[in-house]
Amino acid sequence: MTEARTGAPVVSTDAGPAPLPTVWDVPPKLAPRATVLLLPGRGEDPLVYERFGRRLAADAYPVRVLADPSRRPEEAAAQVRAALAEPGLPGPVVLAGSDAGALFAVGLAASGEVAVDALVLAGLPVQAAVEPQATGWEDELATRTACPTHRGRLAEPGRVAPGALFNPLPREWYERADLSKVTVPVLGLHGTADPVSPLAVVRSAYAAAPHAELVSLADGRHDAFNDISHRTGAATVVLFLERLRQGGGLAPIAVNEQLWP
Repeated sequence: MTEARTGAPVVSTDAGPAPLPTVWDVPPKLAPRATVLLLPGRGEDPLVYERFGRRLAADAYPVRVLADPSRRPEEAAAQVRAALAEPGLPGPVVLAGSDAGALFAVGLAASGEVAVDALVLAGLPVQAAVEPQATGWEDELATRTACPTHRGRLAEPGRVAPGALFNPLPREWYERADLSKVTVPVLGLHGTADPVSPLAVVRSAYAAAPHAELVSLADGRHDAFNDISHRTGAATVVLFLERLRQGGGLAPIAVNEQLWP
């Protein structure tokens, strides 16, 4: 991992400058196969995504975790634009997001504010869903993830702002995040037991997209990148990226052959 910032990462609610992106680079002697720009969820420190970032980087897909858009929307958008403007940025370039980051990413792509090659979304909030109320830290952990390791990581000081998940997102974000206006391929990861954004409601949102795939994760909660099925989630993203590299049609690379009639 290469960190573009110094000192211990902390979660801050002030209006100061956003931290520089946190980067997981590919191993030595490997050429990057794409670039993944990731917008975190409400109140999350970038290091929440260390496990996910390391996995993708090991397969030669570097990951940059940017500013939390729920606290610093202008800086988050600026960091996306700055990354896309870099000369020689390895493509294809994928904009990923979790929770508020997913909603913000859809808004950026749907409005034409940024041009990326694909979106990868985890726990996409939808306006029709009823967001749960905060009833305590343990309940919040259970809402975020069923993975005991990830719960332990979230409990570390500075990793997440307690209660942030239950802060309502701006109504205009939902209005901008129109998947029917996103023309690039979209991959959605969503837990079947997500209490923040129920899967049954999310299906209709993805169905409006011209080119979308929605993968549900059994017994998963809201943080589909870091939940109990995090290995399957990361593998699903890598398979999507491999297909994306073959062209916009997302033709299958590996096919289950039918052995019996």
